[in-house]
Amino acid sequence: MEFDLRKQFQIYNTLFLNLNYEGANQIGDLIPILGKSAKFQLEKGKDPIQIVDQFYKDYKNLITVDKMDFMFKVIQYVERQIVLFDSIEDCISPYDLEDQDSVLIHTLVKRCDTPEELRELMEKLNEFSVRIVLTAHPTQFYRPPVLDIIVKLREQIKNNKIEKIDSLLHQLGLTSLVNTTSPTPLEEAKNIIHICRYEYYDAIGELMYRLISKYPELDNEELVTLGFWPCGDRDGNPYVTHGVTREVIDALRMTLMKCYYKDVKALASKLTFREIESDLVLIQDTLYKAMFQSDEIIDYNFILDSFKKMETLLQEKYQGLYLEDLQKMITKVKVFKNHFASLDIRQDSSVHVECITEILKANGRIKDSLEELEEEKLIELLTEEFVSIPDPKNFEGLVLDTILNIKQLPELQKRNGETGCHRYIISNSEDIFAVLHVYGLFRWIHKTNTFNFDIIPLFETMNGMAASEEVMQKLYNLKSYFSHLESRSKKQTIMLGFSDGTKDGGYLKANWSIYKCKQRLSILSKKYNLTAAFFDGRGGPPARGGGKTFNFYAARSPEIANNDIQLTIQGQTITSTYGTSEKFAFNAEQMISSGLTSLTAGDKTSISKEDFALFEELSELSFDKYLNLKQHPKFIDYLENMTTLKFYGKTKIGSRPGKRNKSSKLTLSDLRAISYVGSWSQLKQNIPGYYGVGTALKKLSDGGRLEELQDFYIRVPLFKTLIDNCMMSLTKCFFELTSYMKSNPEYGEFWKILYDEYELSKKMVLKITRLSELMETELRSKKSIGIREEIVRPLLLIQHYALQMLNLNIDENNNGLYEKLVVRSLYGNINASRNSA
Repeated sequence: MEFDLRKQFQIYNTLFLNLNYEGANQIGDLIPILGKSAKFQLEKGKDPIQIVDQFYKDYKNLITVDKMDFMFKVIQYVERQIVLFDSIEDCISPYDLEDQDSVLIHTLVKRCDTPEELRELMEKLNEFSVRIVLTAHPTQFYRPPVLDIIVKLREQIKNNKIEKIDSLLHQLGLTSLVNTTSPTPLEEAKNIIHICRYEYYDAIGELMYRLISKYPELDNEELVTLGFWPCGDRDGNPYVTHGVTREVIDALRMTLMKCYYKDVKALASKLTFREIESDLVLIQDTLYKAMFQSDEIIDYNFILDSFKKMETLLQEKYQGLYLEDLQKMITKVKVFKNHFASLDIRQDSSVHVECITEILKANGRIKDSLEELEEEKLIELLTEEFVSIPDPKNFEGLVLDTILNIKQLPELQKRNGETGCHRYIISNSEDIFAVLHVYGLFRWIHKTNTFNFDIIPLFETMNGMAASEEVMQKLYNLKSYFSHLESRSKKQTIMLGFSDGTKDGGYLKANWSIYKCKQRLSILSKKYNLTAAFFDGRGGPPARGGGKTFNFYAARSPEIANNDIQLTIQGQTITSTYGTSEKFAFNAEQMISSGLTSLTAGDKTSISKEDFALFEELSELSFDKYLNLKQHPKFIDYLENMTTLKFYGKTKIGSRPGKRNKSSKLTLSDLRAISYVGSWSQLKQNIPGYYGVGTALKKLSDGGRLEELQDFYIRVPLFKTLIDNCMMSLTKCFFELTSYMKSNPEYGEFWKILYDEYELSKKMVLKITRLSELMETELRSKKSIGIREEIVRPLLLIQHYALQMLNLNIDENNNGLYEKLVVRSLYGNINASRNSA
């Protein structure tokens, strides 16, 4: 399979030599030479300026443009090579990947030795659910026309239609890949709704129908559902307003009506029977209005009841003809109802502090600050008293919009159903008031103690996670809040942030802290006869909770609440892991299976007291190393001056600003995890994905505990998963790219610190896994990474040529062009990695 993948890419890549834009022929011929030359010269210690200048000098007679134009054309070429490779790789069925951890539901069924075990498995399947939450975080930059070309290209590659592939590659060569302006939140949302419409609607419908048909005992319409953040997540994004939130609610429902209309139209061409035909025409006409008019709202129960009536007629009078087609449609309506995907609302806790402050000031309860109130008095105001909300005209900015947004939420539920919007997430939750401020706002605005919304704290820092148990216990002890939970099926959803957690505490500490946090909160909730549910804020790479997520969930201990899996997927992960109907179905089923695996694993995933102590020891050792790095006087300066960090804001990828704070001074707390992790990825240093792991393992190994660590890796699924994901981060490193920095008088010593930990981590990971090379047991994934790194190497070289020129400031007149080179190269580098941020 690996050889075929490379061979297929090489065959189709030759078509790029004829791309119809100026200079493409020469560029196409020279790209492979430049890539090989870059690797060879970088490993010899040459810097990017030396390599590019010498290459241009050696091949100047073949290059018809000046050096700056040559570099821009290389970027254009490589960007399209990446698109081609993505399309080829996406043609491979996920069911055919030999090193894929393909534990699917039928695998678990085969493991059942008795009818009783099978019955227990089906019972768990009926209680389990997976919520895949789509976000608009800016790690995917392709414009909709390019995404359409990719879909067509993928289809033609599957059928090996050379002429059509050639035409599509020409079209791709002449089509701009990137946005000229930043997308609006609604544009971001519509891009993802487009994928929902053309991929996920059928994928979820087919998966659910297949499972229901195969396992008649299955009766769980919430087994796989979609969540949605674009235009609901306003944390740090001033462009997401209450009006935009209302627009996306309508866009989700109206797009779903288009999906239903298409299916009903197909059904109508088959169910041409007297007693059914008129009902189908009525549904079709009603859907037609609802898909174009936002105020035409259909109750999905009307469609469902009509279909069930048709189902009975088909069975009793029409010999069951086309019954399967109708039942597939019924399955889809049961799953998607009126909403398609459930929109979450998210805002930072500091905004709610401001809202409560302004409302209480307007009511004369405080003069300037909430600190004027005793804690007990503030709790009483938020949970027992009703404070009037003055005329909205008295407020402005985020305070006004937050009040208007909470005010409109019941109306949004009327439009898309309660399931369509029922969760309010609070970023940076570190005390009980993060939750109580929102609870109080709902009470005051709607003048009731009863509202159909779940309030979800997001613990995303080390401090937040450390305080989480105390925070939740205090909330559970509040009679009013506990009554609210009782009205919400006695379930408390808690979100944990892998991205900011890793930024704050380092790779091993963050993952272990999240595990412990889940365990403590599960036990606590159980004491109060409540069910805890955990919502994981994950990104693409291991440094942001990505990597082999299936293995992570399969490793959950019995002490952790495990009735569902909820996780965010974003940017590249949407397209790379869930980008086609087949991929979505496969990975969603794997997610279900991983949750059921941990449920049926018994004590295999439990962590003993001894293993717990060992995990704790490794966690603290790695954290100390990472903390020393963060406290290094050159840490922030290195990020700001030697990486692509400051250029992320200049890309036109997403609507959200790159920093939470508008201040000019860079601080780590203000920095978004996406740009933080992404900047290390662009350097091919991937620091957040392993830093501190090598030091921790070596400390114990030097103390004569190597065999203990090797046994730990084999026995403890969670530790094995974390080390395996760490290997992926290490595999994607290429420190030779930045070796020119070691001679930098200001940052040379800091670069050496990073490099030494990389070498140590690689050495120690291989020791404890007893492998001879990284990712030795995941050859397909390793091969894919290798090919991608080859493709993108010329682009990386040019990016660092530009960075080096800017830092040295030896061609000041062209600094504007060098900045453009860095920004343009960001796009291709981000997408080539598929999970770089």
